[in-house]
Amino acid sequence: MRSERRRRDWNGPSTGAKLAAALGLLFLHAPVWVIVLYAFTTEDRTYRFPPPGLTLRWFEVAFARPDIWAAMKLSLQVAGLATLAALVLGTLAALALAKRPFRGKDQITLLFVLPIALPGILTGLALLTGIRKAGFEPGFWTIVAGHATFCLVIVYNNVIARLRRLPDSWVEASMDLGADGFQTFRHVVLPQIATALLAGGMLAFALSFDEIIVTLFTAGHEETLPIWFYNELFRPRERPVTNVVAVIVILVTLVPILLAYWLTRPDEHAGS
Repeated sequence: MRSERRRRDWNGPSTGAKLAAALGLLFLHAPVWVIVLYAFTTEDRTYRFPPPGLTLRWFEVAFARPDIWAAMKLSLQVAGLATLAALVLGTLAALALAKRPFRGKDQITLLFVLPIALPGILTGLALLTGIRKAGFEPGFWTIVAGHATFCLVIVYNNVIARLRRLPDSWVEASMDLGADGFQTFRHVVLPQIATALLAGGMLAFALSFDEIIVTLFTAGHEETLPIWFYNELFRPRERPVTNVVAVIVILVTLVPILLAYWLTRPDEHAGS
């Protein structure tokens, strides 16, 4: 009763809070819009503001560069495989840890979260050390393995949150009706976690596509888009081309994030 009264009395955030939020968003996103703006500038060496003119020429130049296409293709391959590995391993981990308590469960959960909770440079150094100790040379598959370590966390968090809302009675009823474990998973559990899997996969893909720190430590001689950006800092060509590629990366990562938000947004009609 008291909580309902509080909800009725609260009229939303104040004007000051809204203004602070707007300023915070402007501060965070202003550099992104600067990158987008200078992808269309007519000058190739300076960053005058406002730009002396706008053109689409740099998009044509970027699309004609084979090194950009090769780096983009490699990044898409790495992100796709890392996401696939994270979907399988993250789902299995969530199924194992969602319901039943056991000794050491909290410690295992912490191990899953560590790769994304730690600074990227520590994760990268740890991965490089492990790769060297195992006798492998950094390359394509080590990038995939490195990206899968933190993509797994995204999938795991999405799936386990959905599993914890799944009533145990549904699974028990399925088993009582004669279904085996695989049939129960396919017909009862999977439909309930499908949107969480899809959203987790999209977020993992977006996170993997533009990850640079882990890629630097595990790439070897492979040049993904983050490595391409890193190399351009030391051998710049046409600066607006770098901004064009940055715009492409923004779009490729923004679309999965928006779709993941749409899939996991609260139901406005729930409880009505």
